[in-house]
Amino acid sequence: MVVVGTWNLENLYRPGGGFGPDDDAAYEAKLSALADTINRLAPDVLGVQEIGDPEALADLIERLKGKWGDPLLSEHPDGRGIRVGVLSRFPATVLSDVVDFRPEMPPLRADDSGAQSTRMGRGALAVRVKPARGKTLDVAVCHLKSKLLTFPGGRFNPRDEAERARYGAYALNRRAAEAATVRGLADDLIDGKGEKRAVVVLGDLNDEPQAATTQILLGPPGSELGTAAASRSDQGDAWRLWNLAPLLPDDQRYSRVHRDRPELIDHILVSHALLGRVEEVHSEVGGKASGEAGGKTSAELPSIGNDPGARRGEPGSDHAPILARLAL
Repeated sequence: MVVVGTWNLENLYRPGGGFGPDDDAAYEAKLSALADTINRLAPDVLGVQEIGDPEALADLIERLKGKWGDPLLSEHPDGRGIRVGVLSRFPATVLSDVVDFRPEMPPLRADDSGAQSTRMGRGALAVRVKPARGKTLDVAVCHLKSKLLTFPGGRFNPRDEAERARYGAYALNRRAAEAATVRGLADDLIDGKGEKRAVVVLGDLNDEPQAATTQILLGPPGSELGTAAASRSDQGDAWRLWNLAPLLPDDQRYSRVHRDRPELIDHILVSHALLGRVEEVHSEVGGKASGEAGGKTSAELPSIGNDPGARRGEPGSDHAPILARLAL
């Protein structure tokens, strides 16, 4: 049995910088809240996002129960220093750390200045995990472009609706290009052998299951979970990924609350080899932990607005971890 998960840890920095907590007390509160949740849910492999200081992640690991290997981190952070990574209780090695768009993808216009981009804002990391002798699990972790828009001069509000629309399009185009790049990474891992290769894609996709950018990651359409053809095999199984979102309980089908609206933007996708091995999918959105009648409860997710700095110094995270139990 292997429990895999994904969690955006929300600006994990040590205190004293431009994005993390202001003081040691706030930092300790954040680490304690994160560690308590991870220790209670007990994942074996956890894809993480928004790692600002690698040293802060090391501080978090010191508070975790059990034996964990050294964290594996992307070497391609964004402009404010956040990156993705993998924590694993099993031996794990990096397969690739992708940041450039696939060669076929044309450069993107990034803003009104006409500046162009040929790479993801944050690298996507692929790791091979060995949970048991003779068994491997390939895990890709990503953090796609946010829906929260930033305008020239660091503004979070547009001057007018035309500017808002343009920057919304720039962000959507970037998220789509990043999704296509991660899909290419998944292609490399699956290599047309999806019925045999155990591959998981984890991450903050910054959009919901039916969004066009999220759908890019699935591969050939035709047998998504929740459709009539879900249990019908076809040639697309060799490449397809399945989003496990439909397996979440109805009251857990979200991972963030934006302006009082729950939304599911953190996802776990699996190859065909794992589809029949999924035993449970859980979103820790607050309330009783999965399988714990009368068990300990977690804090309710906060509702966030459009200013990513508004929660600076707050404990825990504004995202819920999503986990899947796999029978390997």
